[in-house]
Amino acid sequence: MILQALADYYDRMTREDDTSLAPPGFERKEIPFVVVLDADGGYRGLEDTRTGEGKKRRAREFFVPRSVKRSGTKGWQTAFLLWDHVGYVFGVGNETAPRQHASFVRRIEELPEAARTDPAVGAALAFLKKGDFQAVFDEPDWKEVRESGANLSFRLVGERELACQKEPVRAVVTGEADHAGEGGARCLVTGAPDAVARLHPAIRGVWGAQVSGANIVSFNLDAFNSYGRTQGYNAPVGEKAAFAYTTALNHLLRRDSPQRMQVGDASTVFWAERATPLETAIPDFLNEPPRDDPHRNTEALRVLYESPRSGTRPVGTEGGNRFYVLGLAPNASRIAVRFWHVSTAEALAERFIRHFEDLRIVHAPFEPDVLSLFRLLVSTAALGKAENVRPNLAAETLRAILDDVAYPGELLGAAVQRTRAEREVTYPRAALIKACLVQAARRNPQNPDPEVSVALDESNTNPGYRLGRLFAALERAQEAASPGLNATIRERYYGAACTTPVTVFPRLLKLKNHHVARLENRGQAVKLEKLIGGIVDGIDDYPRLLSLPDQGRFSIGYYHQRQDFFTKQDANPGDDA
Repeated sequence: MILQALADYYDRMTREDDTSLAPPGFERKEIPFVVVLDADGGYRGLEDTRTGEGKKRRAREFFVPRSVKRSGTKGWQTAFLLWDHVGYVFGVGNETAPRQHASFVRRIEELPEAARTDPAVGAALAFLKKGDFQAVFDEPDWKEVRESGANLSFRLVGERELACQKEPVRAVVTGEADHAGEGGARCLVTGAPDAVARLHPAIRGVWGAQVSGANIVSFNLDAFNSYGRTQGYNAPVGEKAAFAYTTALNHLLRRDSPQRMQVGDASTVFWAERATPLETAIPDFLNEPPRDDPHRNTEALRVLYESPRSGTRPVGTEGGNRFYVLGLAPNASRIAVRFWHVSTAEALAERFIRHFEDLRIVHAPFEPDVLSLFRLLVSTAALGKAENVRPNLAAETLRAILDDVAYPGELLGAAVQRTRAEREVTYPRAALIKACLVQAARRNPQNPDPEVSVALDESNTNPGYRLGRLFAALERAQEAASPGLNATIRERYYGAACTTPVTVFPRLLKLKNHHVARLENRGQAVKLEKLIGGIVDGIDDYPRLLSLPDQGRFSIGYYHQRQDFFTKQDANPGDDA
């Protein structure tokens, strides 16, 4: 199913935009340096295709003849056509480089005459046969070329195409690809007869996997073989289908792809049967917005919020447009499928709307309306670092959103635990705790506790919520009595108040009397006493222990009450008027 969906995406993209994906026999590759030649094979310069500054310099991508895997002691015999790394092109770098260079030249010499007589190809072959590369070695960039092992190719002066992109070469490469697909077994992906791909092209761009690429489909040990078949013959996938699905997946995983995001250790990609804004909008919803476009995720989400209210749907979500989400993680020499989700674009849009509605909570004006999945998860991690997010929590959370099932059980615990440890209820933590509680209540209609609201709910009688409000009011009284405090009761008592209220609240209420007595503004003192009295009237007794959900409600009650203090109202208990 995964391979078929990717192969179909390749077909869709080649129909919609024939410049995005490589044609059969080719791949998109970064070529940092191009050797510029004249028609006689004379050296005219070394062109640096990179743009940007410092370590962020990035090479231009070109369509080049597809590379193949090279391994073992005879890997040097496999040269790429008219492009390769510095060892093959110039025969320098290691002890096998001269043999690599000879293989590279021989590969060009084996081209049909129609291709060899192309001016650009002929110039490259003449340059290589001369073997005089001193002019290249004298270039200022040569040291970097050699040390980095950069890929190089050739072009004729005055032309834009590389030699490997010229029409006679394209005809040879495409013809070889078409011929390779004739006859053979029945392809498991397309169902049509095709030559079996013994080795599938490498998948690149999966975070943590081998830089040279890895495979989803691989039989690299005898234990994986059956009935005497080896490698790709164990699961016959045709050459055409293997090229299509790997090209599509590499396109989705490419650097700066708008259809990929990192979810924990899973490199996640999104695509649909038909074009839809959701393909690129989902990463915008869930990723941190770039610094130069801080409102990107808000704008992306606005389309989904407005569509249901206006009775329309985003383009491409109607009519059962199937939508795919694939999460890939490194696993030794292979790539592991972390998760695979198939839905419709319309259903997925509704699930994301529900997710963001569950997260919605009052916050400061300078804070973003949309919280990315990354921001939510790092709020549960020690020191706010992504590497400290609990293993698999990111993937499980995304899967819960996609499948419309309960959030992972450890998500609420992680948010509450981090709040206790740091004694701070931040906006992302409050939103995450609220979403977990709202979802749990929605899935359990018999739950007697009132639903957690977006802002302060004075009618909420849940003990945890009330105690959280009370703690915020007591802290406010201390702040008013002693302005400029470096530490409040939150630093000393939040953890105990949140878990075992009976051990701290009687003492805190006694301290409150001292704080209120010190207030010079008697109007403020009366308002605080009235607020605290109203909260305490709704508490029958101080519990010995709060459950995890009620600890979450404590955090929300505290957060709501604090936000209410800082909201400009005509009658604000925290005002000095």
